[in-house]
This record gives sequence, C-alpha cells and structure tokens, in this order.
Amino acid sequence: MRLKTIGRLLMAAGFAQAVTAPVTAADWTPERPITIIVPWSAGGSTDQVTRVVAGELEAALGGTVVVQNQPGASGSIGSKSALESEPDGYTWTAGAAQDLGTYRVLDMLDTSIEDWNLYLTVANVSVVGVNANSPFKTMDDFLEAMKNDPKSVKVATAGLSSAGHNAMEALKEAAGGDYKHVTYDGGNPAVIATVSGETVATTQTAVEQAEMIRAGRIRPLAVLNDRALELAGVDTIPPISDFIKGVPTAPNYFGVFVPGSAPEEVVEALNKVWAESISDSEALQDYAADRGAVFAPYFGADAQERVKPAVSMNAYLLFDGGKAKIDPATLGIERP
Repeated sequence: MRLKTIGRLLMAAGFAQAVTAPVTAADWTPERPITIIVPWSAGGSTDQVTRVVAGELEAALGGTVVVQNQPGASGSIGSKSALESEPDGYTWTAGAAQDLGTYRVLDMLDTSIEDWNLYLTVANVSVVGVNANSPFKTMDDFLEAMKNDPKSVKVATAGLSSAGHNAMEALKEAAGGDYKHVTYDGGNPAVIATVSGETVATTQTAVEQAEMIRAGRIRPLAVLNDRALELAGVDTIPPISDFIKGVPTAPNYFGVFVPGSAPEEVVEALNKVWAESISDSEALQDYAADRGAVFAPYFGADAQERVKPAVSMNAYLLFDGGKAKIDPATLGIERP
C-alpha cells in the first residue's frame, strides 16, 4: 500500500479533514524572511515537521522562511522569544500545543493557548521504545520493572512536559511503580541516548523513533494510544490498551504558532494558506504516513477546540504528579 494512501486511511480513522472555512482574501506578502523558532534541538519531531511545512509556506507566501533552533527549559525559552518579539508577524514558534498550553501551570512562561493563533499540521503519538539489547522484551516486562525495579527503568525524554515525559507520567499513573527520568534538549538526543545505551528506553514520539525502529536499534513495545500503530517497514506496534487499561490519551497536535499580537493581514494570509494549500499538502501527508503521524491541518477556532483535551490532560497529570506549581483550575483549565 502506498504511503499516501496509508496517511489518508489514518485520517479517516480518527482525524477528519479540516473543514475549509471562509477566509478573507489576503494580499499580505512577506517583505523579509519569516523566522519560525523551534524551541527544541534539531532532528526532533517539532524540527522535522516544521522544516517540511516551512517549504510549503515559502511556496504559498512567496517569501523566505527560516527555521531557527532555540532549545532550553522544555521549549519555553524559544516560545518566550517568539511571544516577546516585535508584533510585526515575522517571528513565530512551533511545537506541541499541549506544551504551549501548560507552561503557565509549570510557572515557566506566562502564556496560554488563547494568546496564540494555532496552525496545526500533524498529531503525534508516543511509543515505548527500548534499546535493542534491553532485557525488556515485551511491554509486560517493562511494566513489571516499573513496579519491582524502578531504578532499572531509565527513560530518556525531551524534558519536563515533553511528549515523552507526558507519556511516562500517564503510564506511571495507570500502572503504578516508577522510573528514572533522564532529560535532554530535544527528542532526537533522547532517542540517540537510548540507541547508545545511555538509557534503556525512550517514550518520545513515533516520528522521532521511526528510523531507529526500522534499523533495529530500538525495539518498540507499545504505542500510547488506544489503537495499534502502522509504521511503514516494521511490524504493527500494539496499543498500550493491550497491556493495561486506563492510560489517558489525547491527540498530541503539533503545528506553527503565531503570537496573537501579529497584524490581522498576517493572520488572514495564513488562514488562507491553511485552507487552500496546507489542507491538501502532499509533502505533509507523505511525511505523516512515513513517520507514524496523523495529518491534521487545522486552524482558527477549530484548532483551539481540538487541542484542549491534550492541554487539560497534560496540565492535570503534571499537577497531580507534583511536577506543576500552579493548580490548572485557577487558570481556567478544566479537569478532563
């Protein structure tokens, strides 16, 4: 089956194509390069998809789009740079909406999802992947070690509130036990740490682990979702629900985020690009199908609503687990 076809089947399974909303004709054309700050290191899930969408944006807008990596503090440093940039519409950020929506809970950055214009591209899922030489042959082995020998469960993630950390916290809440958390400045370094044996496992996204899984350097045990993951070139990865019930999951939407202070003509132009170009982008569809992601080209009010479940789930996982300093309820985030 062709990769593009797989991508479209994945969309049909759980993420219907965004409904094209009427947009105002926009005449804005960038007069200088646009900068998209990726607040994580090169090679991770945010970096990968942002570089694909940057090429699509250059073609649609007729200007240059520069991707700039600025990792640190679980993505909050780069996000802060975009938030505090000149309100001229030329500096954006990118990443997972659930991270952007919980920086306030962690007391890292005083912002909320509503402060941004969201332009989503894909939804990612986390995979429990272990070093190929790990003694953990099955997900049951991994869960047993969490309960009986948590020091042996050394897990690499991109840091507090990253997709990998969120996945492990959700797993810990449902399964009990514990693990040793080792943080890196991005998903790619976390995956490399697992491949090298510096850690025994990683729970970063499928797109970050895909090549190492195909190469046999990482053994996937389960996907943190309620359905199996079909990743081109490898055996089907079973859902976590096959091993344990009650692991909270929600679509982890990634995209490009433009500060709400951007001029109206910039927002109108991007709305039009998402409705007319990104919504049918073959480059993004092929990327999603090849890397184990789901094509999800949403924007506007639709995007705001779609990201709320993951933001809420993440905020309360962090707070209930003692990782967050601020009660999400005081910020208007409802418990899932």
